[in-house]
Amino acid sequence: MTKTATFSNDFLKEIKEVLLQEKTKLETELSKFTNKNPHTEGDFEATFPEYGDESDENAREVADYTTNKSLEITLEKTLRDINKSLARLEENTYGVCKYCDNPIEEKRLLARPTSGSCVDCKKTLTDEL
Repeated sequence: MTKTATFSNDFLKEIKEVLLQEKTKLETELSKFTNKNPHTEGDFEATFPEYGDESDENAREVADYTTNKSLEITLEKTLRDINKSLARLEENTYGVCKYCDNPIEEKRLLARPTSGSCVDCKKTLTDEL
């Protein structure tokens, strides 16, 4: 049975605002070099740049696409984490560690609002003990 964390309404409101601002920022950044996948929510596709037909232009197109694809993947992952956190806020499960069901410290959530695990579980998972 999942526990619920008890945070003040002001804290939860602050976290939600931070997450929504970051979501908007990420979607804006993604829209600069990707198109939304109409079939999959939260999925974007980097557009292939067209600079011309010369070999140096073609090489730059491939290099820029490769860079953009890597950036797309990173930004999409962060956006997914934000959407998961917003869903947990709506479900009243935000701030509960997904591994041990204990509350995550407010300090950790302020530093990283998308955290889904407490510090102890994260250390265990990354072998930092």
